[in-house]
Amino acid sequence: MSIDIAHFQEELELVRGRILKTIEHHDIGTASLEEETGDMLSGSADNHMADTATETYERELDEGLEEDARDQLRQVEKALERIESGEYGRCEICGKEIPVERLEAVPWTTLCIDDARRLAR
Repeated sequence: MSIDIAHFQEELELVRGRILKTIEHHDIGTASLEEETGDMLSGSADNHMADTATETYERELDEGLEEDARDQLRQVEKALERIESGEYGRCEICGKEIPVERLEAVPWTTLCIDDARRLAR
């Protein structure tokens, strides 16, 4: 079986671009929760605890989404490195070629489906 490396490199680069846009969109930067919410946390009688809770929840959600995106970005970049080194498309556990169908579904994978299932158990 022969893998079309150029195809997967292009796919991975497209995924990387989408992830970078996601990270940019969800980037919470270094602003504190108080800086982002302004007077909402100051205890003003006009503010309701639910407003503060909503702001906190949304910030935590953004942090989680950004963390997930950064993790996926690392996986995509490692896959691109494997393309450069000639190791792309081989299972890192058993060394067998990863089927093209699996690479189409998850182009950054490092495992064949059998080893991925074994590790998931």
